[in-house]
Amino acid sequence: MGAEAEAEAKGYDVMLKSTETVAAMLPVQEHRLPQSNFDLLLPPIDVGVFFCFQKPSPISDSNAASVGPTTFPAMVATLKVALAKVLVTYYPLAGEVATNSAGEPEILCNNRGVDLTVAYADVELRELNLYDPDDSVEAKLVPKKKNGIVCIQVTELRCGGVVVGCMFDHRVADAYSFNMFMSAWADTALGQPISRTPSFRRSLLSSRPLFPSNSLDPLFDRLFTPLSLCPPPNPLITFSEPVNHIYYVSATDIARLQQIAGNSRSKLVCFTAYLWQILARSANQGEKSCSIGMVVDGRSRMKNVHGEKFMESYFGNVLSIPYGNLRVETLLDMKLTEVAEEVYEWLSPAATENHFLGLLDWVEAHRPEPSAATIYLGDSNEEDKSVSCVVSSGRGFPDIDFGWGKATFGSYHFPWGGKAGYLMPIPQPTGDWVVYAHAAPSIVAVMEEEPTIFRQLTTEYFLGAEK
Repeated sequence: MGAEAEAEAKGYDVMLKSTETVAAMLPVQEHRLPQSNFDLLLPPIDVGVFFCFQKPSPISDSNAASVGPTTFPAMVATLKVALAKVLVTYYPLAGEVATNSAGEPEILCNNRGVDLTVAYADVELRELNLYDPDDSVEAKLVPKKKNGIVCIQVTELRCGGVVVGCMFDHRVADAYSFNMFMSAWADTALGQPISRTPSFRRSLLSSRPLFPSNSLDPLFDRLFTPLSLCPPPNPLITFSEPVNHIYYVSATDIARLQQIAGNSRSKLVCFTAYLWQILARSANQGEKSCSIGMVVDGRSRMKNVHGEKFMESYFGNVLSIPYGNLRVETLLDMKLTEVAEEVYEWLSPAATENHFLGLLDWVEAHRPEPSAATIYLGDSNEEDKSVSCVVSSGRGFPDIDFGWGKATFGSYHFPWGGKAGYLMPIPQPTGDWVVYAHAAPSIVAVMEEEPTIFRQLTTEYFLGAEK
């Protein structure tokens, strides 16, 4: 149990009251779990997620799945007990990332446990400026991970509300996987069986035997780059420090955007096309081209190989990041429907079973040399400075209830510090999208120009007044 300490926080004070390590309640035979070839494409970066809860009713809460704890100490106790139980099933999250003899990361399943901090924030839920998570969330409600694979902070607010913030190692889990864990943790807190038992069968994502490396699709050499081939940083090129904002986009604006783009492509493709043109409008004189990518989950694409049930329960990274690049002047001259078709052209080859099977083979051919997505590293084949951004999807963001009512608001928090921007739309039950954005100030400035679909997240919106 850590000593009480007060954390410096802009706008309000946060008191860190205690920290303890919660291990799985049943012993785990220590062993090493290898990373899949998909996992090996991820650099050592952490991803945050947080959930805001209003103060529960002292009697009952009709929004809760069951009448549970209503005092903060009782809530914390429920979370700790449920965490110790769920880590029996999600045992890799209680371990550590280690290095094998080849210098590659793997999971040491040693039941080290998960660091859980209890805190108090001198602020009310309605006072949180969630539009600006750099001010209201960063290192205040979402903890910095120092050890292990996951860390958690449970914060009581002055109004009696609660924020549960988590940070996890992206090399171990993608958003889909961590959503599974959060849902299982909530199920356990409610005394319910886990809705989906995770699978850690890495062998089923092995490369194909005796696959000739010279037959690999050259597309992979464009989308992914061995780190040894990355050019050294150019000291003459400077990058603005990215900012983090949370917006909402109304269901009406999403539908209108899709209609303008021709209605023949998905909402996410149309949104990506719209953002691509925003990048072009934000480009300065030194930025001659714009790259935009999309995170593609391979689970649904690989279900014919390993079975739908296995892929739905697979825990780990199953991601590819295709992208397109166009000159600034070209993008500015195109209609939105044309840009949407361009997005579809470079996206569709990566949304197939063969693409993900080939990606496993490509990584195997380059091991143990580490590689990463080219758009995150910067396209080394381009002579001109490029402005770039990646769009992910928060579809499937969990509707969390630990027993004192469903979360009023939740979002990812991913200020990863790279050169490429990052946007994650999270569909809401209303049809709106909440959009987490990590981007350069120049991009954000254009995103917020009127007319815009990006509306600053307000207290009134996430507490329900504008829904």
